Amino acid sequence: MSYLERDRLHCWHPMTQHQTEPDPPVIISGSGAALFDENGNEILDMISSWWTCVHGHSNPDLNQALKDQVDQLEHVMFAGFTHPPAINFSQKLAEVLPGDLNRVFYSDNGSTSVEIALKIAYQYWRNKGQSHRTKFIAFEKAYHGETVGAMSVGKGCGFFHDFDGLLFDVEAIPYVPTWNGDEDIYAKEKSALKKIKKVIEENKDKTAALIVEPLMQGAGGLRFSRPEFIKAVTDMAQENDILVIFDEVAVGFGRCGALFACEKIGVVPDLICLSKGLTSGYLPMAATVATEDVYNVFLSDDPDRAFLHSHTFTANPLACAVGLKSLEMLIENKMMDKVSHIEKRHREFLIELQKHHRIFMPRVMGSVLAFNIQDDDGAYKNNAGEALRNWFFENGLNIRPLGNAVYLMPPFCITDTQLSRAYDGIIKAMTEVLNPMNLAA
Repeated sequence: MSYLERDRLHCWHPMTQHQTEPDPPVIISGSGAALFDENGNEILDMISSWWTCVHGHSNPDLNQALKDQVDQLEHVMFAGFTHPPAINFSQKLAEVLPGDLNRVFYSDNGSTSVEIALKIAYQYWRNKGQSHRTKFIAFEKAYHGETVGAMSVGKGCGFFHDFDGLLFDVEAIPYVPTWNGDEDIYAKEKSALKKIKKVIEENKDKTAALIVEPLMQGAGGLRFSRPEFIKAVTDMAQENDILVIFDEVAVGFGRCGALFACEKIGVVPDLICLSKGLTSGYLPMAATVATEDVYNVFLSDDPDRAFLHSHTFTANPLACAVGLKSLEMLIENKMMDKVSHIEKRHREFLIELQKHHRIFMPRVMGSVLAFNIQDDDGAYKNNAGEALRNWFFENGLNIRPLGNAVYLMPPFCITDTQLSRAYDGIIKAMTEVLNPMNLAA
């Protein structure tokens, strides 16, 4: 049987309605920004395979780091043991993160990094004798992952209605998205901040933490916010003695135009969640990094005051070795200069796109470009987005709209020629797919 025949028999893919969706391409290899299927067709990975592969596919330096570590140690439990890859990677993360974000707790995916942050925040107050502080505050339309705690603080994204009975209550505050030409942004922020202040002041004695996707709500529709708005909200929380969690799973490691979004905002959160770009997509890994203040609250002669949370593959040596090399490459190869170049190209393309097609909320931040199209319902799975996704696949582009939001988030190694190919593909798709649906001019 062929790969696809066996896939149909045994594989259950994420975010997929198998009853109606077409068969996926069978990917055999990758190089740089390109993927290659079993028939030798090239597909440009314009969303970095769910925002992970910051250095592209099969990078020779990352390959070598993985091979070198395989010859030394593949895995050892991290409870009661330690090893050089974890020590070296933790030290490097502490060096590049702002403030005293020094204490690294490893896990294996973004949802879990958020789950850990929520548990740390919850226990932090119990350890301090304030067990009544159990509430969390999150933005409307936030998405923080697929585990129960992460779904609870992200239920505003609309993905989790079937699980409402499992989720704990969260205080939702207004998020203020912005875009190129948004003339009302200051008035909208002023109104939202007034409401947010009221929520924080009314709940400060009951709240463990505020959780934030800084600068960009990812799965909630690639919605951008101004750094000044996020800083105002987080300042309010910290002034009211509420812990601040930054979920940088999507924006960390250069995506937003700085190595971390918190640097661009000018805030040091109490906890930061990292994954996706952490190992450039090579191996499942996440990190929840805490400040010294948070860490010290768990130090005690009482074992029950420790953070008694574990994962089998915590601090896997292979993942740590690749993650360290990836981070070194981001810094030593001056990849933020490459991100700045991608951002410039994105902005030039959006100006050209707007001459030919009716789009709204055009926006660019770092390596991320996004815009919205007129559609029938705005749902994650909708006619316009699905039609575009299928057209992109058939024409050698991995571009996967989120509802009515079309976006690019390419690997930093992408070439100008490849970017131009993607831009040309978007313009062509807008004409060939959306015009017949009467969804674009």
